[in-house]
Amino acid sequence: MSLSANANHRRSVARGWLLAALGALLICAGCRLDMHVQPRYNPYDPTDFFGDGQSARLPVAGTVPRGDLTLGPDELLYTGKLNGQPSEAFPFPVTKEIVERGRERYDVFCSPCHGYTGDGDGMIVQRGFRRPPSLYDDRLKTAAAGHYFDVITNGFGAMPSYASRVEPDDRWRIAAYIRVLQLSENAAIDDVPPDQRAQLERTP
Repeated sequence: MSLSANANHRRSVARGWLLAALGALLICAGCRLDMHVQPRYNPYDPTDFFGDGQSARLPVAGTVPRGDLTLGPDELLYTGKLNGQPSEAFPFPVTKEIVERGRERYDVFCSPCHGYTGDGDGMIVQRGFRRPPSLYDDRLKTAAAGHYFDVITNGFGAMPSYASRVEPDDRWRIAAYIRVLQLSENAAIDDVPPDQRAQLERTP
């Protein structure tokens, strides 16, 4: 090989290495580790950001855990069943506050399909989605309260599970409100407390 050809070969090899090095630098420049090295606390690191000095925080009140929600020690509270059967009993006393909370949660999560009155004429049904049965059907009026808890937890038919969105206590509150809706269908004036009847009678 002549001196000229040898020099050209060396220049060609050097150019190849230079291009390879430049390519590697460009690739490295594109590999950012912002998510990997972002500011963070390691477990149990102290901090002056929170008043108690702890960086580890408890879950926000009302947080619904993901995964199997039937692992609690209270079978009734977490499954809606007693001895494997849907329970008519509630795991806590049903008070006015319980029903009011149930109504608020029902309006948020259930009314889009079931409607505010439970007739199955919610807004998305009016937009063409499959209509659910009326909560006043005989089959559902005689269903145990635990049945509603189970349906909210696991879904039924076209209805998906709401276990990751509605905590167990609120599922029971919704069931209580559904029972109130059903009872109100055939309510008479004598069922209203005397101190509230006058107000109803004045209502047009």
